Amino acid sequence: MSHALPLSDRSDVTARLREALLEADFTADGLLELLGASAYAALARSETVPALRATRGDGDLETLVRLFLLQRSVPHTRVERVLPVGPLLECGWLAEDRAPGEDGALKATVDVRPYGGPAGEDWFIVSDLGCAVGGAGGIGSRDEGVVLGVGGASTTLAGVTVRTPVASALDVGTGSGIQALHAAQHATRVTATDLNPRALHITRLTLALSGAPDADLREGSLYEPVEGETYDLIVSNPPFVISPGARLTYRDGGMGGDDLCRSIVQQAGDRLNEGGYAHFLANWQHVEGEEWTERVRSWVPRGCDAWIVQREVQDITQYAELWLRDAGDHRTDPAEYAALYDAWLDEFEARKTKGVGFGWITLRKSGAAEPSVTIEEWPHPVEQPLGETVRAHFARQDYLRAHDDAALLADHFKLAADVVQEQVGMPGAEDPEHVVLRQHRGMRRATRVDTVGAGFAGVCDGTLGAGRILDAIAQLMGEDPVALRDRTPAQIRLLVEQGFLEPVGQ
Repeated sequence: MSHALPLSDRSDVTARLREALLEADFTADGLLELLGASAYAALARSETVPALRATRGDGDLETLVRLFLLQRSVPHTRVERVLPVGPLLECGWLAEDRAPGEDGALKATVDVRPYGGPAGEDWFIVSDLGCAVGGAGGIGSRDEGVVLGVGGASTTLAGVTVRTPVASALDVGTGSGIQALHAAQHATRVTATDLNPRALHITRLTLALSGAPDADLREGSLYEPVEGETYDLIVSNPPFVISPGARLTYRDGGMGGDDLCRSIVQQAGDRLNEGGYAHFLANWQHVEGEEWTERVRSWVPRGCDAWIVQREVQDITQYAELWLRDAGDHRTDPAEYAALYDAWLDEFEARKTKGVGFGWITLRKSGAAEPSVTIEEWPHPVEQPLGETVRAHFARQDYLRAHDDAALLADHFKLAADVVQEQVGMPGAEDPEHVVLRQHRGMRRATRVDTVGAGFAGVCDGTLGAGRILDAIAQLMGEDPVALRDRTPAQIRLLVEQGFLEPVGQ
């Protein structure tokens, strides 16, 4: 059963709590300094022993770590040295612990986790006890109404989101409020929805404790609470897990297969203002006899450009095991675990699903007659945050749409600042077998180019038009300049599309 939550209408008490946490350096940097890198990393894996060993002192920061992160009872006198105990007991942030052997002790009623904002802000993410990723209990609660803290999925979505100033933002399925908190930094008005009223309460606590403006919080499924309204930015880390049934509200969509992810993406087109962005994390089925790229392409709403990146694919057994462990089912009776595992495999077999893809989907409401839809598999490391990389991707699509080959050759380009050239070949060979251009930031792409492409990219500094550069290369190589102009624009277009070349002025 879920515990009672602190009051959210006592802003004075929340402000005093925030002040006390900051005074004790209960921040992301403070934790790293106190615990050390090893214990800090172990805590992120839900291993608490190293952190317990590192907090055996009686300092204020040790007290707060044990109270809020490790969820241990702490003597009343120790807590009183660092926190305003009376008001926090009255408002429900703390509770008396009447467990045997803990006379005069206090315990936290929620997990409070320091979180560093993108500009160095000191934020605090509130979640249910034992449900923060890297919390004292880790994920694995079987209570369907619990609200999780911040995990890898949350930070991934926050990192890929375009962070330009907007008038309005919508966080669908807000959970603990991390996306709403990020949006509040660059959106005049933030609306957050969730089917779980507990999540809305916790979002309000997260925003208040982080010193952020309150959001317009609305209860309901997906877009139902905002029917008829439109936004400049939509973000959602929805309950995307493809499962037989909907036991756990925080992860299971309750629709068949990947229908929830399809619905939330398809319906976003009607909720976006012109030029607006929508960012989603999603799972999608890999079905026998069907290309997964065509499946997700069908989700893209009319009038929207899209960039869909598949980051990982799991076969159905790996997928089932991952989420059974997420729910703690592997710790149950073996026969019960086997029955649940069977049910997952039955579900996949019925849908002819052979694997499940995970990735991110970005839409941009362009209204273009011929929308740009880029779908790719990219399991390689990237450099977060990617928001500016995402924005630049769509800006390049606009540029390429507006420039035919003749316009491309008349324009000027420069090599992106993070690109290096690598020559690959046998040692001692006079000429390389091939040349590779490689990015060291953003998506960290690498692409093979021919001699002309390498020479063209190397000369691009914005001073000469593309056509003049190709004419010079033709003269050096003894080639027909007309033929070179005819065959090279496709390569230039690819280098622009992938961000190796930047149009001057873009």
